[in-house]
Amino acid sequence: MSRQKTRLFVAIAGIAFADFLMFFQLGVRDALFDSQVTPYTTLKGDLFLVNKLSDNLQSIKSFSRNKLYKIAGVNGVKSLATLYVGQASWRNPENRASRKIFVYGIDPNQPAFDLPELDQQLNKLKLLNRALFDRAGLVPQLGDVPSLLKKQNPLSVQANDYQIQIVGLFKLGSSFSADGNLIVSDSTFLRLFPQRQASEIDLGIVEVEPNASIEQIQADLRAKLPDDLLVLNLAEFTARESAYWSTGSSIGPTFNLGVAIGFLVGAVIVYQILYTDVSDHLPEYATLKAMGYSDIYLIGVIAQEAFILAVLGFLPGFLLSSGFYIFFQSVTFLPTAMKLARAVTVLVLTFVMCIGAGAIAIQKLRAADPADIF
Repeated sequence: MSRQKTRLFVAIAGIAFADFLMFFQLGVRDALFDSQVTPYTTLKGDLFLVNKLSDNLQSIKSFSRNKLYKIAGVNGVKSLATLYVGQASWRNPENRASRKIFVYGIDPNQPAFDLPELDQQLNKLKLLNRALFDRAGLVPQLGDVPSLLKKQNPLSVQANDYQIQIVGLFKLGSSFSADGNLIVSDSTFLRLFPQRQASEIDLGIVEVEPNASIEQIQADLRAKLPDDLLVLNLAEFTARESAYWSTGSSIGPTFNLGVAIGFLVGAVIVYQILYTDVSDHLPEYATLKAMGYSDIYLIGVIAQEAFILAVLGFLPGFLLSSGFYIFFQSVTFLPTAMKLARAVTVLVLTFVMCIGAGAIAIQKLRAADPADIF
């Protein structure tokens, strides 16, 4: 391998490129899933009531608020909170362009989110037409609201062709569904979405007593509530969202196909390298066979070569992808970061790719007859 440095470099570059393709597809796919469930992880509750017809945040379905209040007296329930969710047309205050943005309506006296920045500004939201802007949204598309807010506070903006005042900032992050987020009071939310009814909420949030069993209370609520409502813990709630984007939409299979393409690209490159190596050294391999070395021994030599190529190709692919994740996150604000599980997955795929390609290339070696070669 070291004797032909150019061939070795080409092999390493090819495997690194294939690994980068797989890292890219898996990283963006995971960023999609993580960005969609980030709002869930910041909710202040233990159990969540959601319409059975809701399979993701973007198309969440409402249900009657009275159904939530029916469980107020259940033993172990500490408090209840409501959340309204909608997508509004945001008007960029700098260039007047329109973008989609999530709007969350909360009760300022019983906030649904566990965000320190929000807790410090709840009194501001008690006034009508006041909103908090997500500073981790896509600034180029939504406008540089944080900078504008330093010059003018409150900042007058438009959402759904309705004038509201930005009075503060918080951090949540953009997603594939929308470029940013707003948090408003429930009263302001109903003004932004006049077609919505105050009695129809999108999410019911249940906080249980500190020493109570969440599993037992969940079972009690399921027995008490009608079948059209789901009672989910946080893990079930986020898994439902991830499952939709993974299997219920075209996005998950599309990224999985990209991973498969990267795998095939690397396999073809490694096969070409190993097959050429076997062909070039076929007389040497045939001599070893004539001397009594078994096919198993020669296969082990090729397997070692494939293993070394996998390791040498993975390292630059890993480093390049890690740098790309940092750049991608700085541009899109999506939660892309190198994860141990993803790195292990790509490493295993790299080994399978190289060993598999080596196994195919070995077929020429196993069929070689020393008598025919000489």
